[in-house]
Amino acid sequence: METFKHSSAFLFLLAFAITFAFPSLIHAQNMPQDYVDAHNAARSQVNVPPVTWDINLAAYAQNYANQRAAGDCGLVHSGGPYGENIAWGGGGFSGKSGVNLWVNEKSCYNHDTNSCTNCECRHYTQVVWRKSVRIGCGRAPCANNAGYYFIICSYDPPGNYIGEYPY
Repeated sequence: METFKHSSAFLFLLAFAITFAFPSLIHAQNMPQDYVDAHNAARSQVNVPPVTWDINLAAYAQNYANQRAAGDCGLVHSGGPYGENIAWGGGGFSGKSGVNLWVNEKSCYNHDTNSCTNCECRHYTQVVWRKSVRIGCGRAPCANNAGYYFIICSYDPPGNYIGEYPY
């Protein structure tokens, strides 16, 4: 019985220590640098300069994520002044997961014709849009759908202008 008490106390202290020693595990793939790194990995593949994190864009994005998540969590754009990518998903859907979803549209983009080929690619082109140099992103849990998250990244200056190439 005495051994059990010591084992329980040890496990509690170990869990407590891990939580505070490795806080990044709790916020894995949802920190600003995670969004920036995922964007810059895609941008580097097409020789586009990196983006930087902008706290004003992040505040805008987080505010909109909170609004959408409190409602129906539907994929509705904000209509604001920035470029924008939105996504939602479940099962621990992280910010990095959202960016990777957009980047995976690369196979749908035909650079020669500057068009999407039989599938959506405009999320990808916004990720790699050369003139978009600042991003801010937000993530919020959907109130009406437990375990699902709404994710948004805002881009400044915006991209996806008709007739212009992203890079």
